[in-house]
Amino acid sequence: MNIGLTVLIIIVLLALILVKKSLIIIPQSETKIVERLGKYYATLQPGINIIIPFIDRAKELITLNRGRYVYSNTIDLREQVYDFDKQNVITKDNIQMEINALLYFQIMDPFKAAYEISNLPNAIEKLTQTTLRNIIGEMELDETLTSRDTINTKLRSVLDDATDKWGVKVNRVELQDITPPSSVLQAMEKQMQAERNKRAQILTSEGEKAAEILSSEGEKTAMINRAEATKQQAILTAEGEAQARIRKAEAEAIAIEKITEAVGKSSNPANYLLAQKYIQMMEELAKGDQTKTVYLPYEATNLMGSIGGIKDLFKAE
Repeated sequence: MNIGLTVLIIIVLLALILVKKSLIIIPQSETKIVERLGKYYATLQPGINIIIPFIDRAKELITLNRGRYVYSNTIDLREQVYDFDKQNVITKDNIQMEINALLYFQIMDPFKAAYEISNLPNAIEKLTQTTLRNIIGEMELDETLTSRDTINTKLRSVLDDATDKWGVKVNRVELQDITPPSSVLQAMEKQMQAERNKRAQILTSEGEKAAEILSSEGEKTAMINRAEATKQQAILTAEGEAQARIRKAEAEAIAIEKITEAVGKSSNPANYLLAQKYIQMMEELAKGDQTKTVYLPYEATNLMGSIGGIKDLFKAE
């Protein structure tokens, strides 16, 4: 009885082990390649799959886990990212620098990924490195530093075409760091400093030029305004003098008319005015320094005529 129970227990355990080995549960977004007696048999789908124990076997592939190559019989169908170490590249103008790249890819055909390449992660990494060296080798340093999008597009296109045979789709490539040598960085810093100084000098000179232009325009405007003011002043002065002369002439004309009315038409009023001027002059001379010798023009006819005019005026009065 005990022997029969033991055999039954053994049979049950073997059955359980056989069932466990026959059933494979595949999570979503994963798959396994099953070989039957060493030959490809099937690609398992997510869910419960039944295989023949000890005859069917899941193929192990090399995968990258935390930067290390490990063997696994599970193929991840999700998009994966590989962060490759920095590598040395040489530009077209013979500048050596270090570049770090990120690669986003996805396994589209597990059969090709398992049988077309022996070490898929390593193959992708080496292909990325060599392709990146080729692309950078066709570009100069300045172009490399300013054309990341161009490099990413070229690199993705080349990798996508090359990895299609392996059942892999390269979705995106990103350059993380581009590190030129320290000597090149120092030269670039000096160049940028010189460029900033150049721009500062240009701005300063442009500012001084604008200031001088504004100053000269201001001086020009001031000179024009001063000339205009002088012109207006001269015009007003001339007009004033002309008005004064007109007023004076009108006053003299009125005086002559009055004198003419006073002395009568028989006497010449001009003789009266001339005589009056002589008398005023003599009065001024009398008020001056008596020690001076004064020479007077002697015109007997005019002088006598003037005195006669005065005499006639007195008689008329």
